[in-house]
Amino acid sequence: MTSPTLKPISDASISPRRWDTRRRDKAQRLERVARYVQGKELRSEDAVNLIAILLEPGDRIVLEGDNQKQASFLSACLASLDPGQIHDLHLLISSITRPEHLQLFERGIARKVDFAFAGQQSLRLAQLLEDGQLEIGAIHTYVELYARMFIDLPPRVAFICADQADRHGNLYTGPNTEDTPTIVEATAFRDGIVLAQVNEIVEQLPRVDIPGDWVDLVVASPKPYAVEPLFTRDPRQINELHILMAMMVIRGVYERYGVTSLNHGIGLDTAALELILPTYGASLGLKGKICRNWALNPHPTLIPAIESGWVESVHCFGSEVGMESYVAARPDIFFTGRDGSLRSNRVLCQLAGQYGIDLFIGSTLQMDGDANSSTVTHGRISGFGGAPNMGHDPHGRRHASEAWLKLLRGESPIQRGQKLVVQVAETFQRGGVPAFVEELDAVEVGRSSGMPTAPVMIYGDDVTHVVTEEGIAYLHRAEGPEERRAALAAIAGVSPIGLRSKTEDVARLRRLGIVSFPEDLGVSRLEAKRSLLAATSMADLVRWSGNLYKPPSKFRNW
Repeated sequence: MTSPTLKPISDASISPRRWDTRRRDKAQRLERVARYVQGKELRSEDAVNLIAILLEPGDRIVLEGDNQKQASFLSACLASLDPGQIHDLHLLISSITRPEHLQLFERGIARKVDFAFAGQQSLRLAQLLEDGQLEIGAIHTYVELYARMFIDLPPRVAFICADQADRHGNLYTGPNTEDTPTIVEATAFRDGIVLAQVNEIVEQLPRVDIPGDWVDLVVASPKPYAVEPLFTRDPRQINELHILMAMMVIRGVYERYGVTSLNHGIGLDTAALELILPTYGASLGLKGKICRNWALNPHPTLIPAIESGWVESVHCFGSEVGMESYVAARPDIFFTGRDGSLRSNRVLCQLAGQYGIDLFIGSTLQMDGDANSSTVTHGRISGFGGAPNMGHDPHGRRHASEAWLKLLRGESPIQRGQKLVVQVAETFQRGGVPAFVEELDAVEVGRSSGMPTAPVMIYGDDVTHVVTEEGIAYLHRAEGPEERRAALAAIAGVSPIGLRSKTEDVARLRRLGIVSFPEDLGVSRLEAKRSLLAATSMADLVRWSGNLYKPPSKFRNW
């Protein structure tokens, strides 16, 4: 039997194809708006008209709504478009933060959204989804959303923000670089259009963070872009339960595993941890032994630990309002430019937190009996942010550390260590709502919304430790799923999961070191007092900083 012979294709049989369709589309769109533009600049009063001409129905756009920094002028412009002219946009946005982000869907200007976090708009987002006014492509982690911009979700137009621009379109992002470089690169190098709002246009920039040939259009906003003090926590709100759990974490996790590199999630429990390092941590002789290198925004509650010599370095996802002068004065600790301002970068810090640290510690709204957790609940879609990136064991890691090696198990000559993923949760939330439940609300929300999988934030098989006011469950030490469930139930209080616990199981798990109560760790409940906090008020944090920290007005309570 002979093989078939392939016939050569003649030039005449090949249909001509254009290989620059995106580039030609970009040129045509920029030509349409040329009458509004001088060089790369447009007047703020022309922004709405320009955007209406620039966009087309069904466009995929990315809007800079970061964890903190918001392209607030451009988002307001988008929300004021005529839905009869511009509609069915596909919005890529890391954080749905501002009211006008959802006005895009209420008015029919946008239809589909891919995002990572919702925060303040979580209740409204859930209602719009239930009412069928928007479609969720996926709830991503930050890095996952950015990654898809380079693969299957390239933006046609990017709406971004920066501190300053020069006449050539070079951008200075200042301390709040955050997501901007990644968004711009994904757009500019796929022949998309980049429109930047800036606080001012100047002749000379302090430094160039994004080169002008990546930027097509620049507008000076009538008001500075909005920035949220997302990571600021008032020490006055920290209670004795937060302090008790912080003491257990230091004693039962940080000290036991020798954790030197870490990330803290947002919350009062982690703020308590930061504030008792200079007091409780010092009393244990742990200074220099734990908590040296951080992937973290410049938390004000970390100031006492920095000032008392605990911290060697902090690489930041973004900045924090009021911390600018303090950061500039501590270049040995923070990553800063020649101008003194912070250089933050969310993607690089997420990667540092994924591969460069030994421990992630965060909290959740709900956890089931297998330690799966989610912030998607009935009537509330908060999203995940960076928690799934931080809160998982990256199997690509190859470098060893003391903490990573302490999770080795067995005698096999080929093993890998494991990242510590710690979840901290009070057994009941405000209003008597249990944090530990038989089934996550996310299961039903996913099912009713047509999601292909339940929107789980951190999967239970990645969780190594769970800490409550009752104690610590060392899940990584359990033998099999049943013992993991028993360990979690042992510290879940009188929640639906905790009620499964049996006295004899708890005693056995404590003997094996799979569960530890405060007294097993040498932690006295009576010592968990606010007097352990290195700062008990915002004014205390200002004093610790040498008056360099300038809290936002809503936190000035003295």
